[in-house]
Amino acid sequence: MGTREYNRFVDPDKMEAMIPDLGPKNIINVDFQEIKQLARQGYWAKSHSLRGKVYQRLIEEIPCRTVTPDASVYSDIVGKIVGKRSTASLPLPEFVENSLAPTYCLNPQGEEAVQKILLCIANQFPDISYCPTLPAIVALLLHYSIDEAECFEKTCHILACNDPNKRFIDQSFLAFETSCMTFGDLATKYCQAAHRLLVEASEDVFQVYSDWLRWLFGDLPLSYFARVFDVFLVEGYKVLYRVALSILKFFYKSRVGKTTESENVKQDIRKFVRDIHQTVSPEKLLDKAFSIRLFSRKEIYLLQMANEAVLKQKGITVKHKRMFVHLAVDPGNFKSEIVTVKEMRDIWSWIPERFALCQPLLIFSTTQHGYSLTRLYYHCDGHEPTLLLLKTTEKEVCGAYLSTDWKDRNKFGGKLSFFGTGECFVFRLKPRVQRYVWVVIKHPEPVKDSATVLQPTTSGSSSQMEDLQNPDHPSSRLSPFLAARHFHLPSKTESMFMAGNNDCIIIGSWIGS
Repeated sequence: MGTREYNRFVDPDKMEAMIPDLGPKNIINVDFQEIKQLARQGYWAKSHSLRGKVYQRLIEEIPCRTVTPDASVYSDIVGKIVGKRSTASLPLPEFVENSLAPTYCLNPQGEEAVQKILLCIANQFPDISYCPTLPAIVALLLHYSIDEAECFEKTCHILACNDPNKRFIDQSFLAFETSCMTFGDLATKYCQAAHRLLVEASEDVFQVYSDWLRWLFGDLPLSYFARVFDVFLVEGYKVLYRVALSILKFFYKSRVGKTTESENVKQDIRKFVRDIHQTVSPEKLLDKAFSIRLFSRKEIYLLQMANEAVLKQKGITVKHKRMFVHLAVDPGNFKSEIVTVKEMRDIWSWIPERFALCQPLLIFSTTQHGYSLTRLYYHCDGHEPTLLLLKTTEKEVCGAYLSTDWKDRNKFGGKLSFFGTGECFVFRLKPRVQRYVWVVIKHPEPVKDSATVLQPTTSGSSSQMEDLQNPDHPSSRLSPFLAARHFHLPSKTESMFMAGNNDCIIIGSWIGS
């Protein structure tokens, strides 16, 4: 392939300052694993022409619908859609939700071309209802296209992907919101320190996480976004989760130990991302992203499906104001003798997002029902998930999130046996806040402090115990991590999360070195 003009729509001076064209000009035929490593290493990151060739190849290899709009379709329709009017007088498609297309060193001709391409995509893909990430993708691909028609064709090819094992762009509000919920779940598990900071600094941490795609598709500088897109085209959507988690970790590092208080942590993260070149290189950002031992694609897919099912059940399929955590934990309706509304909101920020949409409902309290485990099981059986809160005679407060119905204990014939899922966790609020989540350990060995044993005191004790459950939650709604097989565990002992009989309940997991 000869040298092609990839910079027709680019301001060359700005581009040279942003990404100098210094890299190799060709790449030999390589298999997927090799191209994957080259993408992560940034092999074509400093060559405009080579990146364009690689993009062309990778996009052409994406399996898509039989009838997918191509360059000739663009040539046929652009005049009818735009006509002789200035693009400045034409509104952007509704599905971009007023997202401004990042300039990415584009010249005025390039900025106008992005708008024209988006309008033509809206004409050819009427089923796209919500896609705020698309302007950034079009703006980037325009760098590596001969003309508008070629950029249109490349974008359409990505949008029309029909491989069930590949996912590139969310095209509906339901898919977008599902991704936000899934990222919130992943951030809670893999960025615990950052999550605690955001819970303390924001009124609703889920609103912060709803911006995660904006961090990547719009806020990241061009040289960073292009590196992410290089890997994204090869490996798919999971890369986006990795990079966003990496951003969250670096943001926390930039804030930890500082006394400066912010009134808007959501905007602080976006500013950090826009100025990320001051603290983190693209290489360092990606290295951190790929050092995270993330769930497998299958497990993430299961989590996404669980989140999507809950959104559908709640009727959240079109754009509307996202439900706040402080609405889920309503101070007018929430009452507890163990935790305050503020503490309950903090706990609610830890549970999987698909359940955080629900109101907490009190189903058991020692004040009302006494201290009998039999009564606790009677009131809790049939409810899933539940939240257990404990207050000791020393005023210490702890608890656990329990993902599985307590009636599963009956499957073992009265024998004390473990069940539950990897979404279970234990926590304490006083004397200091700490959450303990499950971690996969390859070779578990029982140790003395392997589990938290919760045993009720006698009726003369002043201990209190409450069990809170999400309402409107049918028993048929399953957690994506229902069994050890989902985690590819080598031993059943690694799936011990909760157990109970008439003498005690145990919450925790064997841990080993």
